[in-house]
Amino acid sequence: MPDLPTPQDAAEAALFSECWDTVLSYADLCTSGSAAATQLAREAFAHGIREARSADSGTHRSGGRRAPRLPRIALLLTAVRTTAADWESQGDGHRLDPELRLWLNSEQAARYTGPPLHRPLALRALRDMQGPDAELLWLAEVEALPLPVVARRLGLDPSGVAEELTEVRGLFRDRCLRNHLDTPLPPQCRSYARLLDAITRSPIADTPDDLSRHLARCTQCAEAAACLRLHGGGLPGALAGGVIGWGGLAYLERRRRAAEVRLGAGRPAAGDGDDEAAGAGADKSRVLRNGLLVAATLVSLLALAVTLMPRGGTGDNAAGSGEGSDRQPVADPHPSIPSADPRPSDPASASPEPSDREGSDPPTRHEDPDPEPQGTSTSTTPADTGPADDEPAACHVRYDLVGQWPDGFQATVTVTTEHALDDWRVAWSFRDGQRIDQMWDASFTQNGARVVVDAADYNRSVPADGSISFGFLSSWRGKNSPAYGFTLNGEDCAKASVDSKAPSADLR
Repeated sequence: MPDLPTPQDAAEAALFSECWDTVLSYADLCTSGSAAATQLAREAFAHGIREARSADSGTHRSGGRRAPRLPRIALLLTAVRTTAADWESQGDGHRLDPELRLWLNSEQAARYTGPPLHRPLALRALRDMQGPDAELLWLAEVEALPLPVVARRLGLDPSGVAEELTEVRGLFRDRCLRNHLDTPLPPQCRSYARLLDAITRSPIADTPDDLSRHLARCTQCAEAAACLRLHGGGLPGALAGGVIGWGGLAYLERRRRAAEVRLGAGRPAAGDGDDEAAGAGADKSRVLRNGLLVAATLVSLLALAVTLMPRGGTGDNAAGSGEGSDRQPVADPHPSIPSADPRPSDPASASPEPSDREGSDPPTRHEDPDPEPQGTSTSTTPADTGPADDEPAACHVRYDLVGQWPDGFQATVTVTTEHALDDWRVAWSFRDGQRIDQMWDASFTQNGARVVVDAADYNRSVPADGSISFGFLSSWRGKNSPAYGFTLNGEDCAKASVDSKAPSADLR
């Protein structure tokens, strides 16, 4: 399996981490297994990075301008497609998705290697754009990143990035129209070109019946209509389908889900954990606490009123209210105890359920045969006691600091498990307010200092004595101590080792 390229500096290391996640996601769509996906991604990544570096260092023979090329992520995704085509031609096609193999041997795939004027319209238009404009369009439309994140990544003004994106969309449309008119078109298609331009400019214009019938029959004109129509939400699909080719829409859906997971973690849209967002969260917390205090006061007054009501009532009411078995106090000082479930007497016979995806504080579940001791049980049976101090841990964790720069760092986490798992969830805490920006080979949520990481679709199953590995990019301020308190499916993990480049701290 080929080695990944070595980053030339910290900025390129961060860029590699961001791009690797997308490359592996598309490679997983193209292959029939996780091992093949990883190998395809590594080969394509190495090839794409070499091509990007060559384009950055080379110049046009004509005027010394940089050679036109696709945005970095789009370039790497096309490298996955070309590497898959190499596998098919070299006899390794059995490792690819069967539908991809059919596509690679079709006329659709031949368009990407045929004459330039016959290649997909979106591919040609994106390549013709200036590099920063193409990067902005791809990150916002296809990768579905929030605009503040896009602005930070590209060094743009966050207050003006939305307006700039609107202008870039217009530039993309102009390039598509020009390339469509430059394409050798049949006479009927050329007669509809100007009408197609006018109809797609307006969100309320009706498509004439004859043009509608033509678009239903002509793939080339339908592709042009999708690229020219900026309204209606079809631009991301036109970009992904035209640039990536096979699996473009499936890849687009994966990026949408990944964006929803990032935004669903309760993090600010910018993803940078700035002071304004933290202040807003603190204000919400104060409002919630005050509301709870008011509610508690009202409940106490209500309890007092219910207690005093029988004194002014009839004798029947007084007698009825005096029966303690019929009336439960509003604030019961003794919490109700759930019914006891039978538990195995042998602690070693209990193992964590893979589907029991733990958060920072696992809730009590009756179906769990041996939950993690919470320190609230008074039972003295062996099933309620924790494992002996000398009992070996079922998992070990290694936290490696790959690289660090003034306001961010890259780290990898490797967890080794003794038991086979059908699914997994890893959790830990940060000491110094670090905030994760992006993760690959897994998805994450972060609530304050606590981070919960869930398996990706392609690495949920782990064999006995196997390992789980994923990486992430994070921000830090002032101090960057290693993470601590690692758990795997709710079970504490022992420390395996700490990278020598990381600040010393215990992973407990």
